[in-house]
Amino acid sequence: MADMLAPLLRGLAVTLELTAASAAIAVVIALAAGLARLAPTRWVRWPAAAYVEVFRGTSALVQLFWFYFVLPFFGVQLGAFAAGVLVLGLNAGAYGSEVVRGAILAVPRGQREAAAALNMGRVQTLWRVVLPQAWPAMLPPAGNLAIELLKNTALVSLITITELTFSAQLLRAESLRSAEIFSLVLVLYFLAALAITAGMRHLERRAARGLAPGAGG
Repeated sequence: MADMLAPLLRGLAVTLELTAASAAIAVVIALAAGLARLAPTRWVRWPAAAYVEVFRGTSALVQLFWFYFVLPFFGVQLGAFAAGVLVLGLNAGAYGSEVVRGAILAVPRGQREAAAALNMGRVQTLWRVVLPQAWPAMLPPAGNLAIELLKNTALVSLITITELTFSAQLLRAESLRSAEIFSLVLVLYFLAALAITAGMRHLERRAARGLAPGAGG
């Protein structure tokens, strides 16, 4: 088991790198697309809506193959790791944008009206009033998306990135010990998901304290 665990842990390290890099892209894109879909002008809303619908309405696996195998025909050559990170980040960002949009819309309209009464501009109202209240509502679904992102990293094994799943396939081809190998893989994915869940729960508690009356003294 120790001999099998070493290459799987190396694969897990790559999986975690993919997850972290993709999550960073997804957070930025989710905020940008979510806010763009609430913009008052159509030329901002429509491109954001088109991006969200395309990436939510098509297979993540097909997206991965398109970025890795088709983009070179248009003169854009992406390495396997870059293609994997970009596709996973764009895919998660599309779903995350709906989380952002829904949380912002859930903030009572009276909060915006109160900010307008204080002569706060649109951007100032967004960053100082709306987003701080929407942030706690974003975290639980964002945690679910983070775990989905972790599991979706297995897709990049199909473009030969030696992450956890691909490492398990190589190890199985060498040893033919499928039961032991894939049982270990299940445990490693589960532990990684538990770590993400614990981190998100910590953020949720901090966000809840930040909204509590009198928080921060």
